[in-house]
Amino acid sequence: MAAIKMQVNKRVETGKNPIKKLREVNDIPAVVYSKGAETLHIKVNTSEFIRVYKLAGGTALLELDLEGEKIPAIIKDLQRHPVKDQILHIDFQKLNMDEKIKLTIPVVLVNRDSIRLQPSILMQLLDQVEVECLPAHIPNTADVNVQDMDFNTPMLVKDLDIASNENITILRDLDDVVCTLTEPSMIEEDEEDEETLLSDEEVTEETEEETEE
Repeated sequence: MAAIKMQVNKRVETGKNPIKKLREVNDIPAVVYSKGAETLHIKVNTSEFIRVYKLAGGTALLELDLEGEKIPAIIKDLQRHPVKDQILHIDFQKLNMDEKIKLTIPVVLVNRDSIRLQPSILMQLLDQVEVECLPAHIPNTADVNVQDMDFNTPMLVKDLDIASNENITILRDLDDVVCTLTEPSMIEEDEEDEETLLSDEEVTEETEEETEE
């Protein structure tokens, strides 16, 4: 997958007040770190980062353009304001394009709103999966099409689209369940049984209290 390009700049601002002023002009302080190398202090325009983040999410390969220097990287961590919807700081990890990396990617159920078998209830049991691959092969997501699911056949890790990609190793049991499709009546019966059990327990408790009296 081609790297998504993003313009960044060197940063000399450090300390609470300078960083505050940096954010006031719509820049986000960030760092780029890598094994055995000095950490780079950079800044990125907020609008530019949001544009890229919508495309890349938290896993896609990025190409940071640091004043002409091209740096392959991924977003390793985001710090957000606890109340405001504001990104306070970004950690990027510089990658060696010839060295495999382990990372966790989100699982996406494709066509979940177009399931043919209706009425039905789709339950997602696996939200993300860990993989290992070279940076050039990092997937944005692990997808599985659920449009033609039935009640008897759950979707497994081996059904994910990346499972057939020889460049990607999934670090999870391929027979683990990703999602299931259930008939609504089965869910309702389970809820009714649970309500009945709770009612029986309440009656038993009341009887015990009367006996003690």
